[in-house]
Amino acid sequence: MNPKYSFKVPEISQGQRLDRCLTDWAPDLSRSRIKSLIDQGLVSVEDRPAKASQKLKTGQSVDLIVPEVRPSELEADPGVAFDVLYQDEDVIVINKPAGLVVHPGAGHQGGTLVHGLLAVCDDLAGVGGEARPGIVHRLDKDTSGVMIAAKSDRAHQALVEAFKGGGIRKTYLALCRRWPDAERGEIDAPIGRHPVRRKEMSTRSRAGRPALTRWEILRRYGLGASLLQLRILTGRTHQIRVHLASLGCPVLGDRVYGSESGGTGGAWKPLKNLLTRQMLHARALGFQHPVTGQDLEFEAPLPPDMDRLMTALEESGQAPPRSRVTP
Repeated sequence: MNPKYSFKVPEISQGQRLDRCLTDWAPDLSRSRIKSLIDQGLVSVEDRPAKASQKLKTGQSVDLIVPEVRPSELEADPGVAFDVLYQDEDVIVINKPAGLVVHPGAGHQGGTLVHGLLAVCDDLAGVGGEARPGIVHRLDKDTSGVMIAAKSDRAHQALVEAFKGGGIRKTYLALCRRWPDAERGEIDAPIGRHPVRRKEMSTRSRAGRPALTRWEILRRYGLGASLLQLRILTGRTHQIRVHLASLGCPVLGDRVYGSESGGTGGAWKPLKNLLTRQMLHARALGFQHPVTGQDLEFEAPLPPDMDRLMTALEESGQAPPRSRVTP
């Protein structure tokens, strides 16, 4: 039997909209979920079907029926490999390996991170009425590092708003061709669809959205490469890769936004086999817990392939050193 919740409209809610009041009265449900329940006719005022915009009166009875969470249409896959850094009833934080696609889509109907999360999370409260994890941000297939996913409606809604409002602290490491002239700086350049190559993003788009990336050089290498630490204050598709390419320092191994997969010259040839993907790693993620409000931060260790390339770059000759990042 579907659970039913009943409320009496308090004096303080006189004249307020139904959907806004239910957001306060049923904090476990997101605003979008409440709207869906109202649209389905599962919310009534004085035993009559209600509308989201309906103004309430003191003393009225409001009933809300919440259907049981339906099973996910996706099949759990315990064979999907990733490390769990943290998990509670509302969120899960993981270290995504390079090569793992985040969400099912064209050409990726199985073996994604979502399929793996379904196998790991046996207490999903449901997002949007379905027992599935809520993906609130993504990493490219060939980018490794920290990700967070929601396990409940309330967490999903709060995390979506936090990402939109810039309330998430995201730190990345990138091995790049060449290095910027300054020690640190920022790139403030809108990003949108490339005007010609529609599958790519570009800072030359006529409909770009604001994008801000702050960077700092951690290490220079004699072969004309560098290790940069980056903070992104927005979350545009391919933001770091596009911004670094516009700076003239594309991510090593980036075959889309880098003119070459690696460096130039004979000294690079022995290192080519180490450039199996773009050398970009989401090192840290900080946020306020969407339910408890606790401030949390998680780090993902440097992946082995990136560490091997850094070691090879050092052994092949380096410029005057700066402090080395701890793997």
